[in-house]
Amino acid sequence: MAKGLRAARTARGWSQDRLVREMQRFAERRLLDIASAASLKTYVSEWENGRRGITDRYAVILRPLLGVTDAELRSRTDGTETHEPQADGYADLLSRIDAAGSLSESMVPSFLAQTELLRTMDRQMGATGLVDQMTGHLAAMEEALTFAVLPGARRPIATALAGASTLAAWQALDAGAVDRAWRRYELAKKAAQEADSPLYLAHAMGEQAYVLADAGRPQLAVELVRDAQRANPERQSPRLRAWLAAAEAELCAAAGPEMESAARTALERATGLLPDDGEVRDADMLSIFLNAGHLARWRGNVLAKLGDGAAMEELYASLRGADESFVRASSGLHCDLTQAHLARGELDEARSHLQKARLLANRTGSVRYRRRVELLTGRL
Repeated sequence: MAKGLRAARTARGWSQDRLVREMQRFAERRLLDIASAASLKTYVSEWENGRRGITDRYAVILRPLLGVTDAELRSRTDGTETHEPQADGYADLLSRIDAAGSLSESMVPSFLAQTELLRTMDRQMGATGLVDQMTGHLAAMEEALTFAVLPGARRPIATALAGASTLAAWQALDAGAVDRAWRRYELAKKAAQEADSPLYLAHAMGEQAYVLADAGRPQLAVELVRDAQRANPERQSPRLRAWLAAAEAELCAAAGPEMESAARTALERATGLLPDDGEVRDADMLSIFLNAGHLARWRGNVLAKLGDGAAMEELYASLRGADESFVRASSGLHCDLTQAHLARGELDEARSHLQKARLLANRTGSVRYRRRVELLTGRL
């Protein structure tokens, strides 16, 4: 977890001066009244050194700019909140239970629609500006689940929470908030178990493996994604099984040369599992986007990691057919092309794609892809 303003700022690669400029731009776009640049610079220094508390006036600017929650920004790392005691606890409890019972059916479509909207916004603009919306969205679903009593009312809410929590976790990972990502994957897994949904459970496990890989535990990441494939496979959809196999291929390729054979085997399995139905998503598994075009891009990613010359053809084919609304994925595609050109010693082409990857990563505020861009920059 990003512990305070300094960690969140440095995760973005911003100086204090850059943060002040971004705050001013943000305020200008939204017609907000804030202090002068000189005063803001003093405030930032004092906030980071603990000599001044961050007021709500500036927290509403800093959270979307840096992609952090209020607790992370203010260093309340335990995530606890205080509540005033209720004058009549039983009356309040029963009121909440009655409300959850009467509204649970009508709430679920609204929860799913809100998750879909946040997924679209994330895909096109990045995750950093959605922290407040996603935090509130999850809190509303957790509240509904807490006070829904009977399994028939709880399962649909838990299913919606599993899908939204997995999205929130991926957004947190992209924003560099690793602890938040891990905890939200755990929330997604618990919600999936309550919903009796092996699809959402396996998907959450598969994505959580990327946290381990990014943290430097590639072997453990591979073990987790393989466990995900063994979690009630007979109840997993073919598209989900193909997604998990492709994820295993990527994680094996990232683990090193000793797992090259396993990566290729998993990639072949993914190709064989993917349904040839022309669809992008399963009706009962909206969290996953995967068709032949997406898998070709994934195959290029794996082959680039393996140093296979065949990566180039796959990646350029993916680039030609890329959906422009997948902005963050496009940054990854240009990173893959950089890596493929570097393997062939084609430095000019590598630099060109790296510049495009950097621009797209900055556009979406992706800390994860910015780190990859920096690593590739070090190889040029």
